[in-house]
Amino acid sequence: MQQAQGLKRGLSSRHIRFMALGSAIGTGLFYGSASAIQMAGPAVLLAYLIGGAAVFMVMRALGEMAVHNPVAGSFGHYASTYLGPMAGFILGWTYAFEMIIVCIADVTAFGIYMGFWFPDVPRWIWVLGIVFLIGGLNLCNVKVFGEMEFWLSLLKVGAIVAMILAGLGIMAFGFGQVGNGAAVGVGNLFEHGGFMPNGIGGLIASFAVVMFAFGGIEIIGITAGEAKDPQRVIPKAINAVPLRILLFYVLTLFVLMCLYPWPQIGSQGSPFVQIFSNLGIGSAAAVLNVVVISAAVSAINSDIFGAGRMMYGLAQQGHAPRGFAQLSKHGVPWLTVLVMGAALLIGVVLNYLIPENVFLLIASIATFATVWVWLMILVTQVAMRRRMTREEAAQLKFPVPFWPYGPALAIAFMVFIFAVLGYFPDTQAALLVGVVWVVFLVASYLLWCKPSAGQGELAREHAELHR
Repeated sequence: MQQAQGLKRGLSSRHIRFMALGSAIGTGLFYGSASAIQMAGPAVLLAYLIGGAAVFMVMRALGEMAVHNPVAGSFGHYASTYLGPMAGFILGWTYAFEMIIVCIADVTAFGIYMGFWFPDVPRWIWVLGIVFLIGGLNLCNVKVFGEMEFWLSLLKVGAIVAMILAGLGIMAFGFGQVGNGAAVGVGNLFEHGGFMPNGIGGLIASFAVVMFAFGGIEIIGITAGEAKDPQRVIPKAINAVPLRILLFYVLTLFVLMCLYPWPQIGSQGSPFVQIFSNLGIGSAAAVLNVVVISAAVSAINSDIFGAGRMMYGLAQQGHAPRGFAQLSKHGVPWLTVLVMGAALLIGVVLNYLIPENVFLLIASIATFATVWVWLMILVTQVAMRRRMTREEAAQLKFPVPFWPYGPALAIAFMVFIFAVLGYFPDTQAALLVGVVWVVFLVASYLLWCKPSAGQGELAREHAELHR
Protein backbone atom coordinates (compact mmCIF):
# COMPACT_ATOMS: atom_id res chain seq x y z
CA MET A 1 0.00 0.00 0.00
CA GLN A 2 1.46 3.35 -0.99
CA GLN A 3 2.44 5.54 1.95
CA ALA A 4 1.10 9.08 2.14
CA GLN A 5 3.31 11.83 3.51
CA GLY A 6 0.87 12.64 6.33
CA LEU A 7 -2.77 13.35 7.02
CA LYS A 8 -4.39 15.38 4.23
CA ARG A 9 -5.86 18.78 5.13
CA GLY A 10 -9.18 18.21 3.37
CA LEU A 11 -11.74 19.37 5.96
CA SER A 12 -13.37 22.77 5.53
CA SER A 13 -15.06 24.89 8.22
CA ARG A 14 -18.47 23.56 7.08
CA HIS A 15 -17.33 19.93 7.49
CA ILE A 16 -15.86 20.48 10.95
CA ARG A 17 -18.88 22.38 12.30
CA PHE A 18 -21.30 19.69 11.18
CA MET A 19 -19.04 16.86 12.37
CA ALA A 20 -19.19 18.21 15.92
CA LEU A 21 -22.96 18.66 15.64
CA GLY A 22 -23.27 15.12 14.24
CA SER A 23 -21.23 13.65 17.07
CA ALA A 24 -23.01 15.50 19.89
CA ILE A 25 -26.62 15.49 18.66
CA GLY A 26 -27.66 11.85 18.68
CA THR A 27 -29.44 9.41 20.92
CA GLY A 28 -28.72 11.76 23.85
CA LEU A 29 -31.29 14.19 22.45
CA PHE A 30 -33.65 11.82 20.62
CA TYR A 31 -34.15 9.38 23.52
CA GLY A 32 -31.93 10.25 26.50
CA SER A 33 -33.57 13.61 27.14
CA ALA A 34 -36.80 11.92 28.31
CA SER A 35 -35.03 10.23 31.25
CA ALA A 36 -33.31 13.52 32.21
CA ILE A 37 -36.74 15.22 32.26
CA GLN A 38 -38.15 12.47 34.51
CA MET A 39 -35.30 13.07 37.00
CA ALA A 40 -35.30 16.87 37.14
CA GLY A 41 -38.65 17.99 35.72
CA PRO A 42 -38.59 21.39 33.95
CA ALA A 43 -35.41 22.26 35.92
CA VAL A 44 -33.57 20.03 33.42
CA LEU A 45 -33.26 23.23 31.34
CA LEU A 46 -30.93 24.58 34.06
CA ALA A 47 -28.90 21.36 33.95
CA TYR A 48 -28.39 21.74 30.17
CA LEU A 49 -27.41 25.42 30.57
CA ILE A 50 -24.89 24.69 33.36
CA GLY A 51 -23.53 21.61 31.58
CA GLY A 52 -23.32 23.56 28.30
CA ALA A 53 -21.32 26.36 29.96
CA ALA A 54 -18.84 23.81 31.37
CA VAL A 55 -18.50 22.07 27.99
CA PHE A 56 -17.92 25.45 26.31
CA MET A 57 -14.95 26.03 28.67
CA VAL A 58 -13.59 22.58 27.72
CA MET A 59 -13.91 23.46 24.03
CA ARG A 60 -12.20 26.82 24.48
CA ALA A 61 -9.34 25.16 26.39
CA LEU A 62 -9.01 22.62 23.56
CA GLY A 63 -9.27 25.41 20.97
CA GLU A 64 -6.47 27.40 22.60
CA MET A 65 -4.16 24.37 22.34
CA ALA A 66 -5.33 23.27 18.85
CA VAL A 67 -4.77 26.72 17.30
CA HIS A 68 -1.42 27.07 19.08
CA ASN A 69 -0.29 23.63 17.82
CA PRO A 70 -2.60 21.90 15.26
CA VAL A 71 -1.58 18.22 15.23
CA ALA A 72 -3.25 14.85 14.66
CA GLY A 73 -4.06 13.07 17.91
CA SER A 74 -4.80 16.49 19.37
CA PHE A 75 -5.48 16.38 23.11
CA GLY A 76 -3.61 13.06 23.55
CA HIS A 77 -0.54 14.75 22.07
CA TYR A 78 -0.97 17.88 24.23
CA ALA A 79 -1.34 15.81 27.42
CA SER A 80 1.93 13.97 26.60
CA THR A 81 3.67 17.31 26.01
CA TYR A 82 2.45 19.21 29.08
CA LEU A 83 1.51 16.54 31.66
CA GLY A 84 3.93 13.76 30.67
CA PRO A 85 3.77 10.65 28.44
CA MET A 86 1.64 8.61 30.87
CA ALA A 87 -1.11 11.26 30.90
CA GLY A 88 -1.15 11.31 27.08
CA PHE A 89 -1.32 7.51 26.99
CA ILE A 90 -4.26 7.37 29.44
CA LEU A 91 -6.16 10.21 27.75
CA GLY A 92 -5.67 8.88 24.21
CA TRP A 93 -6.72 5.32 25.00
CA THR A 94 -9.69 6.47 27.14
CA TYR A 95 -10.97 8.54 24.23
CA ALA A 96 -10.60 5.59 21.81
CA PHE A 97 -12.35 3.36 24.37
CA GLU A 98 -15.20 5.89 24.70
CA MET A 99 -15.64 6.00 20.92
CA ILE A 100 -15.77 2.18 20.65
CA ILE A 101 -18.42 1.90 23.40
CA VAL A 102 -20.56 4.65 21.86
CA CYS A 103 -20.17 3.06 18.41
CA ILE A 104 -21.30 -0.35 19.67
CA ALA A 105 -24.41 1.28 21.16
CA ASP A 106 -25.15 3.18 17.93
CA VAL A 107 -24.55 0.18 15.64
CA THR A 108 -26.99 -1.83 17.74
CA ALA A 109 -29.49 1.04 17.60
CA PHE A 110 -29.18 1.09 13.80
CA GLY A 111 -30.11 -2.62 13.67
CA ILE A 112 -33.16 -1.96 15.87
CA TYR A 113 -34.28 1.04 13.75
CA MET A 114 -34.05 -0.97 10.51
CA GLY A 115 -36.22 -3.64 12.15
CA PHE A 116 -39.04 -1.07 12.13
CA TRP A 117 -39.34 -1.45 8.34
CA PHE A 118 -37.97 -4.98 7.93
CA PRO A 119 -39.04 -6.94 11.01
CA ASP A 120 -38.30 -10.32 9.37
CA VAL A 121 -34.68 -9.58 8.45
CA PRO A 122 -32.20 -10.70 11.17
CA ARG A 123 -30.67 -7.69 12.90
CA TRP A 124 -27.06 -8.83 12.44
CA ILE A 125 -27.40 -8.41 8.65
CA TRP A 126 -28.08 -4.66 9.04
CA VAL A 127 -25.32 -4.32 11.61
CA LEU A 128 -22.81 -6.09 9.37
CA GLY A 129 -23.87 -3.93 6.42
CA ILE A 130 -23.48 -0.62 8.27
CA VAL A 131 -20.07 -1.62 9.69
CA PHE A 132 -18.77 -2.38 6.15
CA LEU A 133 -20.36 0.77 4.67
CA ILE A 134 -18.94 3.14 7.27
CA GLY A 135 -15.60 1.31 7.34
CA GLY A 136 -15.40 1.79 3.56
CA LEU A 137 -16.30 5.48 3.83
CA ASN A 138 -13.61 6.05 6.45
CA LEU A 139 -11.02 4.48 4.11
CA CYS A 140 -11.83 7.07 1.43
CA ASN A 141 -10.27 10.50 1.10
CA VAL A 142 -11.08 12.57 4.23
CA LYS A 143 -13.09 15.02 2.08
CA VAL A 144 -15.56 12.22 1.12
CA PHE A 145 -15.99 11.44 4.81
CA GLY A 146 -16.51 15.13 5.69
CA GLU A 147 -19.07 15.56 2.92
CA MET A 148 -21.17 12.58 4.04
CA GLU A 149 -21.04 13.76 7.65
CA PHE A 150 -22.22 17.22 6.55
CA TRP A 151 -25.34 15.88 4.79
CA LEU A 152 -26.26 13.38 7.52
CA SER A 153 -25.94 16.05 10.21
CA LEU A 154 -27.91 18.51 8.07
CA LEU A 155 -30.82 16.05 7.93
CA LYS A 156 -30.73 15.59 11.71
CA VAL A 157 -30.51 19.32 12.43
CA GLY A 158 -33.35 19.94 9.94
CA ALA A 159 -35.59 17.51 11.84
CA ILE A 160 -34.85 19.25 15.14
CA VAL A 161 -35.59 22.69 13.65
CA ALA A 162 -38.85 21.32 12.16
CA MET A 163 -39.80 19.97 15.57
CA ILE A 164 -39.10 23.27 17.33
CA LEU A 165 -41.09 25.23 14.71
CA ALA A 166 -43.95 22.70 14.84
CA GLY A 167 -44.06 22.95 18.62
CA LEU A 168 -44.03 26.76 18.56
CA GLY A 169 -46.80 26.62 15.90
CA ILE A 170 -48.95 24.46 18.19
CA MET A 171 -48.36 26.90 21.08
CA ALA A 172 -48.98 30.09 19.09
CA PHE A 173 -51.79 29.07 16.73
CA GLY A 174 -53.23 25.90 18.23
CA PHE A 175 -52.33 23.65 15.27
CA GLY A 176 -53.13 20.00 15.90
CA GLN A 177 -54.36 18.49 19.14
CA VAL A 178 -52.19 18.05 22.18
CA GLY A 179 -52.54 15.62 25.05
CA ASN A 180 -56.34 15.22 25.30
CA GLY A 181 -57.01 18.92 25.15
CA ALA A 182 -54.59 19.68 28.00
CA ALA A 183 -53.46 23.28 28.42
CA VAL A 184 -50.49 24.30 26.29
CA GLY A 185 -48.00 27.00 27.18
CA VAL A 186 -45.21 28.16 29.47
CA GLY A 187 -47.50 27.46 32.46
CA ASN A 188 -46.74 23.74 32.01
CA LEU A 189 -43.22 24.44 33.29
CA PHE A 190 -44.55 25.53 36.70
CA GLU A 191 -47.88 23.77 37.23
CA HIS A 192 -47.03 20.09 37.75
CA GLY A 193 -45.21 20.19 41.08
CA GLY A 194 -43.33 23.40 40.29
CA PHE A 195 -40.24 24.18 38.20
CA MET A 196 -38.06 21.86 40.32
CA PRO A 197 -40.53 19.13 41.36
CA ASN A 198 -37.90 16.65 42.55
CA GLY A 199 -35.84 19.25 44.38
CA ILE A 200 -32.14 19.95 44.00
CA GLY A 201 -31.43 16.18 44.22
CA GLY A 202 -33.38 15.55 41.01
CA LEU A 203 -31.50 18.33 39.23
CA ILE A 204 -28.13 16.91 40.33
CA ALA A 205 -29.13 13.34 39.34
CA SER A 206 -29.96 14.52 35.80
CA PHE A 207 -26.35 15.71 35.24
CA ALA A 208 -25.21 12.13 34.50
CA VAL A 209 -27.56 12.00 31.47
CA VAL A 210 -27.04 15.64 30.48
CA MET A 211 -23.24 15.39 30.31
CA PHE A 212 -23.48 12.17 28.29
CA ALA A 213 -25.65 14.05 25.78
CA PHE A 214 -22.85 16.58 25.10
CA GLY A 215 -20.25 13.82 24.58
CA GLY A 216 -18.47 13.77 21.23
CA ILE A 217 -18.18 17.52 20.76
CA GLU A 218 -14.43 17.31 21.49
CA ILE A 219 -13.94 15.81 18.00
CA ILE A 220 -13.33 19.40 16.80
CA GLY A 221 -9.87 19.16 18.40
CA ILE A 222 -9.14 15.89 16.58
CA THR A 223 -9.84 17.54 13.21
CA ALA A 224 -7.01 20.05 13.73
CA GLY A 225 -4.54 17.80 11.85
CA GLU A 226 -6.80 17.73 8.76
CA ALA A 227 -8.36 21.20 8.77
CA LYS A 228 -7.48 23.30 5.70
CA ASP A 229 -6.82 26.47 7.72
CA PRO A 230 -6.79 25.50 11.44
CA GLN A 231 -5.99 29.05 12.68
CA ARG A 232 -9.23 30.36 11.16
CA VAL A 233 -11.50 27.28 10.96
CA ILE A 234 -11.17 25.88 14.49
CA PRO A 235 -12.00 29.11 16.41
CA LYS A 236 -15.08 29.61 14.19
CA ALA A 237 -16.25 26.02 14.74
CA ILE A 238 -15.66 26.12 18.50
CA ASN A 239 -17.45 29.43 19.01
CA ALA A 240 -20.45 28.40 16.89
CA VAL A 241 -21.09 24.78 17.82
CA PRO A 242 -21.55 24.80 21.62
CA LEU A 243 -24.05 27.65 21.30
CA ARG A 244 -25.98 25.81 18.57
CA ILE A 245 -26.06 22.55 20.50
CA LEU A 246 -27.28 24.40 23.57
CA LEU A 247 -29.99 26.13 21.54
CA PHE A 248 -31.09 22.81 20.03
CA TYR A 249 -31.21 20.99 23.37
CA VAL A 250 -32.67 23.79 25.48
CA LEU A 251 -35.17 25.03 22.87
CA THR A 252 -36.30 21.49 21.99
CA LEU A 253 -36.91 20.56 25.63
CA PHE A 254 -38.52 23.94 26.38
CA VAL A 255 -41.02 23.42 23.53
CA LEU A 256 -41.64 19.80 24.59
CA MET A 257 -42.39 20.72 28.21
CA CYS A 258 -44.65 23.62 27.18
CA LEU A 259 -46.73 21.23 25.04
CA TYR A 260 -46.93 18.34 27.50
CA PRO A 261 -47.00 18.10 31.29
CA TRP A 262 -43.44 16.89 31.99
CA PRO A 263 -44.53 13.60 33.71
CA GLN A 264 -46.06 12.48 30.35
CA ILE A 265 -42.89 12.96 28.27
CA GLY A 266 -41.37 9.70 27.09
CA SER A 267 -44.32 7.67 28.35
CA GLN A 268 -45.58 7.20 24.76
CA GLY A 269 -42.26 6.35 23.08
CA SER A 270 -40.01 9.04 21.67
CA PRO A 271 -40.94 12.65 22.47
CA PHE A 272 -40.36 13.49 18.78
CA VAL A 273 -43.06 11.06 17.64
CA GLN A 274 -45.45 12.69 20.14
CA ILE A 275 -45.08 16.12 18.53
CA PHE A 276 -45.26 15.01 14.89
CA SER A 277 -48.23 12.70 15.45
CA ASN A 278 -50.14 15.53 17.18
CA LEU A 279 -49.69 17.63 14.06
CA GLY A 280 -51.74 14.97 12.28
CA ILE A 281 -48.74 13.52 10.45
CA GLY A 282 -49.75 9.86 10.30
CA SER A 283 -46.33 8.72 9.15
CA ALA A 284 -44.63 10.41 12.13
CA ALA A 285 -42.96 7.19 13.23
CA ALA A 286 -41.55 6.57 9.72
CA VAL A 287 -40.32 10.19 9.46
CA LEU A 288 -38.65 9.90 12.83
CA ASN A 289 -37.10 6.56 11.88
CA VAL A 290 -35.31 8.20 8.93
CA VAL A 291 -33.99 10.86 11.31
CA VAL A 292 -32.78 8.48 14.01
CA ILE A 293 -31.12 6.24 11.40
CA SER A 294 -29.25 9.26 10.00
CA ALA A 295 -28.38 10.26 13.59
CA ALA A 296 -26.96 6.80 14.34
CA VAL A 297 -25.02 6.58 11.05
CA SER A 298 -23.51 10.07 11.40
CA ALA A 299 -22.52 9.39 15.03
CA ILE A 300 -20.84 6.05 14.13
CA ASN A 301 -19.14 7.80 11.20
CA SER A 302 -17.61 10.62 13.26
CA ASP A 303 -16.73 8.32 16.18
CA ILE A 304 -14.72 5.93 13.93
CA PHE A 305 -12.98 9.00 12.48
CA GLY A 306 -12.16 10.36 15.96
CA ALA A 307 -10.88 7.06 17.38
CA GLY A 308 -8.79 6.41 14.23
CA ARG A 309 -7.09 9.81 14.35
CA MET A 310 -6.43 9.51 18.09
CA MET A 311 -4.81 6.06 17.66
CA TYR A 312 -2.74 7.46 14.77
CA GLY A 313 -1.45 10.15 17.14
CA LEU A 314 -0.78 7.54 19.89
CA ALA A 315 1.19 5.36 17.44
CA GLN A 316 3.33 8.34 16.40
CA GLN A 317 4.30 8.83 20.05
CA GLY A 318 5.02 5.10 20.57
CA HIS A 319 1.92 4.65 22.75
CA ALA A 320 0.17 2.26 20.35
CA PRO A 321 1.38 -0.42 17.87
CA ARG A 322 3.37 1.17 15.04
CA GLY A 323 0.95 -0.11 12.38
CA PHE A 324 -1.66 2.42 13.53
CA ALA A 325 0.53 5.21 12.11
CA GLN A 326 0.52 3.74 8.58
CA LEU A 327 -1.39 5.82 6.04
CA SER A 328 -3.09 4.76 2.81
CA LYS A 329 -2.51 6.63 -0.46
CA HIS A 330 -5.52 8.81 0.50
CA GLY A 331 -3.73 9.89 3.69
CA VAL A 332 -6.04 7.81 5.94
CA PRO A 333 -4.78 5.69 8.90
CA TRP A 334 -6.32 2.53 7.42
CA LEU A 335 -5.37 0.03 10.12
CA THR A 336 -7.24 1.95 12.84
CA VAL A 337 -10.38 1.92 10.65
CA LEU A 338 -10.10 -1.88 10.26
CA VAL A 339 -9.53 -2.35 14.01
CA MET A 340 -12.56 -0.18 14.84
CA GLY A 341 -14.65 -2.22 12.38
CA ALA A 342 -13.49 -5.45 14.04
CA ALA A 343 -14.28 -4.01 17.50
CA LEU A 344 -17.80 -3.17 16.31
CA LEU A 345 -18.30 -6.73 15.05
CA ILE A 346 -17.16 -8.07 18.44
CA GLY A 347 -19.63 -5.64 20.04
CA VAL A 348 -22.43 -7.02 17.89
CA VAL A 349 -21.61 -10.59 18.97
CA LEU A 350 -21.44 -9.50 22.63
CA ASN A 351 -24.75 -7.77 22.21
CA TYR A 352 -26.37 -11.13 21.50
CA LEU A 353 -24.41 -13.14 24.07
CA ILE A 354 -24.78 -10.98 27.17
CA PRO A 355 -28.07 -9.83 28.71
CA GLU A 356 -29.23 -6.36 27.82
CA ASN A 357 -28.77 -4.88 31.29
CA VAL A 358 -25.05 -5.75 31.21
CA PHE A 359 -24.77 -4.08 27.82
CA LEU A 360 -26.51 -0.94 29.14
CA LEU A 361 -24.09 -0.88 32.07
CA ILE A 362 -21.15 -0.96 29.63
CA ALA A 363 -22.74 1.86 27.62
CA SER A 364 -23.08 4.03 30.75
CA ILE A 365 -19.28 3.86 31.15
CA ALA A 366 -19.16 6.24 28.17
CA THR A 367 -20.28 9.00 30.57
CA PHE A 368 -17.27 8.35 32.81
CA ALA A 369 -14.91 8.24 29.81
CA THR A 370 -16.35 11.46 28.34
CA VAL A 371 -16.04 13.47 31.58
CA TRP A 372 -12.55 12.04 32.21
CA VAL A 373 -11.42 13.18 28.74
CA TRP A 374 -12.86 16.68 29.35
CA LEU A 375 -11.20 16.94 32.78
CA MET A 376 -7.80 16.00 31.32
CA ILE A 377 -8.22 18.52 28.47
CA LEU A 378 -8.82 21.28 31.06
CA VAL A 379 -5.87 20.22 33.23
CA THR A 380 -3.59 20.02 30.15
CA GLN A 381 -4.50 23.59 29.14
CA VAL A 382 -3.67 24.84 32.67
CA ALA A 383 -0.31 23.01 32.49
CA MET A 384 0.43 24.61 29.08
CA ARG A 385 -0.28 28.10 30.43
CA ARG A 386 1.94 27.48 33.47
CA ARG A 387 4.89 26.78 31.16
CA MET A 388 4.39 29.99 29.19
CA THR A 389 5.88 33.36 29.95
CA ARG A 390 3.47 36.29 30.17
CA GLU A 391 4.62 37.46 26.71
CA GLU A 392 3.96 34.01 25.16
CA ALA A 393 0.48 33.86 26.71
CA ALA A 394 -0.27 37.36 25.39
CA GLN A 395 0.52 36.16 21.84
CA LEU A 396 -1.99 33.26 21.90
CA LYS A 397 -4.34 33.61 18.92
CA PHE A 398 -7.38 32.00 20.61
CA PRO A 399 -7.01 32.38 24.40
CA VAL A 400 -9.43 30.87 26.92
CA PRO A 401 -11.96 33.43 28.26
CA PHE A 402 -12.12 34.27 32.01
CA TRP A 403 -8.60 32.91 32.63
CA PRO A 404 -7.83 31.53 35.22
CA TYR A 405 -11.27 31.39 36.89
CA GLY A 406 -13.24 29.86 33.98
CA PRO A 407 -11.04 26.74 33.60
CA ALA A 408 -10.84 26.35 37.42
CA LEU A 409 -14.64 26.36 37.73
CA ALA A 410 -14.97 23.88 34.83
CA ILE A 411 -12.40 21.53 36.48
CA ALA A 412 -14.34 21.70 39.78
CA PHE A 413 -17.57 20.92 37.88
CA MET A 414 -16.07 17.80 36.19
CA VAL A 415 -14.89 16.51 39.59
CA PHE A 416 -18.43 17.16 40.88
CA ILE A 417 -19.85 14.98 38.03
CA PHE A 418 -17.65 12.08 39.19
CA ALA A 419 -19.09 12.57 42.69
CA VAL A 420 -22.61 12.45 41.17
CA LEU A 421 -21.76 9.16 39.38
CA GLY A 422 -20.51 7.70 42.68
CA TYR A 423 -23.46 8.92 44.77
CA PHE A 424 -26.43 7.55 42.79
CA PRO A 425 -26.82 3.72 42.81
CA ASP A 426 -27.69 3.53 39.07
CA THR A 427 -24.34 4.99 38.02
CA GLN A 428 -21.99 3.65 40.74
CA ALA A 429 -21.04 0.65 38.59
CA ALA A 430 -20.01 2.96 35.70
CA LEU A 431 -17.69 4.87 38.07
CA LEU A 432 -16.22 1.62 39.39
CA VAL A 433 -15.53 0.26 35.87
CA GLY A 434 -14.05 3.65 34.90
CA VAL A 435 -11.63 3.58 37.84
CA VAL A 436 -10.62 -0.03 37.01
CA TRP A 437 -10.03 1.05 33.38
CA VAL A 438 -7.71 3.91 34.43
CA VAL A 439 -5.77 1.61 36.80
CA PHE A 440 -5.44 -0.93 33.95
CA LEU A 441 -4.04 1.80 31.65
CA VAL A 442 -1.52 2.95 34.29
CA ALA A 443 -0.33 -0.66 34.71
CA SER A 444 -0.18 -1.14 30.90
CA TYR A 445 1.91 2.01 30.49
CA LEU A 446 4.36 0.99 33.23
CA LEU A 447 4.69 -2.56 31.86
CA TRP A 448 4.90 -1.91 28.10
CA CYS A 449 5.39 1.72 27.11
CA LYS A 450 7.82 2.93 29.77
CA PRO A 451 10.43 0.16 29.24
CA SER A 452 10.37 0.65 25.44
CA ALA A 453 10.55 4.45 25.89
CA GLY A 454 13.55 3.94 28.16
CA GLN A 455 15.24 1.70 25.57
CA GLY A 456 14.59 4.36 22.91
CA GLU A 457 16.28 7.01 25.10
CA LEU A 458 19.30 4.71 25.64
CA ALA A 459 19.56 4.08 21.88
CA ARG A 460 19.48 7.82 21.18
CA GLU A 461 22.16 8.53 23.80
CA HIS A 462 24.27 5.71 22.38
CA ALA A 463 23.95 7.19 18.88
CA GLU A 464 24.92 10.66 20.19
CA LEU A 465 28.08 9.24 21.84
CA HIS A 466 29.23 7.55 18.61
CA ARG A 467 28.48 10.51 16.35
